Amino acid sequence: MAQRIDVKDLNIYYGDFLAVQDVSMTVEPKSVTAFIGPSGCGKSTFLRTLNRMHEVIPGARVEGKVELEGVDLYGADVDPVAVRRTVGMVFQRPNPFPTMSIRDNVLAGVKLNNRRISKADAEDLVESSLRGANLWNEVKDRLEKPGSGLSGGQQQRLCIARAIAVKPQVLLMDEPCSALDPISTIAIEDLIGDLKQEYTIVIVTHNMQQAARVSDRTAFFNIAGTGKPGKLIEMDDTATIFSSPAEKSTEDYVSGRFG
Repeated sequence: MAQRIDVKDLNIYYGDFLAVQDVSMTVEPKSVTAFIGPSGCGKSTFLRTLNRMHEVIPGARVEGKVELEGVDLYGADVDPVAVRRTVGMVFQRPNPFPTMSIRDNVLAGVKLNNRRISKADAEDLVESSLRGANLWNEVKDRLEKPGSGLSGGQQQRLCIARAIAVKPQVLLMDEPCSALDPISTIAIEDLIGDLKQEYTIVIVTHNMQQAARVSDRTAFFNIAGTGKPGKLIEMDDTATIFSSPAEKSTEDYVSGRFG
């Protein structure tokens, strides 16, 4: 199920403004890759190019390639909606649909994609997705209650269940724990460790300890100053990035000297 991502010479624009410059990297399947770096360096912008969410902003565009198992996601014959089915996304703040039940939240992506599904299959999918998000035991007796009635950490796991219900190959997570308390954060981090057995996971985080705990590889982005494009400074095994990075700016960032 998990798939490899190859990014080649990617430049990301908002109109004429070059926001992220000349990024090349490989994201390995069945692994967790963390993007770190100071605010404004393009981490989240780059993350959104991996499932073509960037281009929903008027004037936004990319140059270069993003390949999923050799298929260019920006190819002329590629449907961006199909890309977003294959490459799911979990956002910074939990965003369950407030008027929908827990069950309907899980099934929302499936229904939006016009997939016909029998009632029995739908029930199986709800259970398997909630189990996959480590939420089933907490909500199995209140599936008809609104998803918005759950705690923040539970809502975020519900959003993860909604994302995996459409059976993606890749999960993108944009600071998924930044709005959560420490106990909920630990639950999400444990879940990420479980999910990487089946998915390719990319996470943006400002929490250095979190990056060190959950990721296999880490990419450090930086920016030379206001109005300058963000750049990928280096990418390596997480242990190497945090113990003996190649670049001094990486060492300064992970040690807390700036950022």
